[in-house]
Amino acid sequence: MDGDAGAGRVERTRCVVAGGGPAGLVLGLLLARAGVPVLVLEKHDDFLRDFRGDTVHPSTLRLLDEVGLAEEFLRLPHARVERAAVTTDDGTFEVADFSRLPGRFPFLALVPQWDFLDLLAARARRYPGFELRTGAEVTGLLREDGRVVGVRYRRTARGDGAGDDSGDRAERSVRAVLTVAADGRGSVLREDAGLRLREFGAGVDVLWFRLPRPAGAVTGVRASSGRFVVVLDRGDYLQCAFVVPSGGLEAVRAGGAAAFRADLARLLPVLAPVVGALVDLDGVRVLRVRIDRLRRWYRDGLLVIGDAAHAMSPVGGVGVNLAVQDAVAAARLLAGPLRRGTVSRRDLTQVQRRRWLPVVLTQAAQRVAHRRVLGASLASAGPVRAPRVLRLLARVPALRVVPAAAIGLGLLPEHAPPERGALDTSAMYR
Repeated sequence: MDGDAGAGRVERTRCVVAGGGPAGLVLGLLLARAGVPVLVLEKHDDFLRDFRGDTVHPSTLRLLDEVGLAEEFLRLPHARVERAAVTTDDGTFEVADFSRLPGRFPFLALVPQWDFLDLLAARARRYPGFELRTGAEVTGLLREDGRVVGVRYRRTARGDGAGDDSGDRAERSVRAVLTVAADGRGSVLREDAGLRLREFGAGVDVLWFRLPRPAGAVTGVRASSGRFVVVLDRGDYLQCAFVVPSGGLEAVRAGGAAAFRADLARLLPVLAPVVGALVDLDGVRVLRVRIDRLRRWYRDGLLVIGDAAHAMSPVGGVGVNLAVQDAVAAARLLAGPLRRGTVSRRDLTQVQRRRWLPVVLTQAAQRVAHRRVLGASLASAGPVRAPRVLRLLARVPALRVVPAAAIGLGLLPEHAPPERGALDTSAMYR
């Protein structure tokens, strides 16, 4: 067995979650709500970072409604997207009409992810079995007789809920019936467990930057010869994604900021009045696009979910919502076994089986989009024409609900497990 770090008591809980992103916090909230003691470890001291995944889809809004958070969420500053369009060199084509979706939430909500995470954490803290420990960097797994029985972690300089005020970085440990790796595409726990990724070449990087919001700005996609740009209207500013071939940032830097500004203004004339705000390229950040997934999401005592199990392309903005759906499925299928104090390999297999098809089909669609849309635009030396499917959607508006449902609801949307009383946690520590 790996040694338990830290002096004093041995810390125990039913479920320890590595990662305080959307998947980790949704899982923590739903397990605590279902009566399961859970500890979420987040390496950063707060959520105030430049997140990119801040598109909340109807599937996630429905979940928030089920746990009584929808109204509070909609009071957060947010922008709504009811329709999505693509502009090519031969016109603008509406591809998805979310307003046609059934239910209370026929739109996508664009909200800063830190606000979303604060909301989840605040609600989860109402349950006595929940703890979020910030400034707690997970470093590896604890094992006993071939089974994962918890994690090792170390404290950062700050954070909350440490159980002491020492502020030192000595390694500590938490033992748990179930360990969940929700620690993102660079997952430490996935690596420690030796789980193997199947990688699919994405072939592109995304340059992310902000611009002031001009009058008449709209959310949309622009595809032209050798160029592909996505603009998201955040209300106070525009979030822009400029797609380049993998490693293409150096070519952009070599051309200089002036050429980059001119390119943006040519592609999207509505940006011409504001591109001057991009004085240099220092504010341009690179997202290395990956599409991959684990062949197996578990070891005995360990489950991997969200980006740690399957990194998604930004196409469709589905990554956060698929991660949330993983968390909901895990909570629904594992809350009962966790309340009983034992989680079998069969229980973990059920979670992967439930979420496998949505992940595989979504990634397949993304790979097609990379080849036929992104790749074609970037490789084209001449005008980019709209493919037949865009023209069909333009002619038959009713069909636009199909991509809207695929993006907004996904396959096999999940529902929250029922709320139950909290377990007696007095024996969790000794």
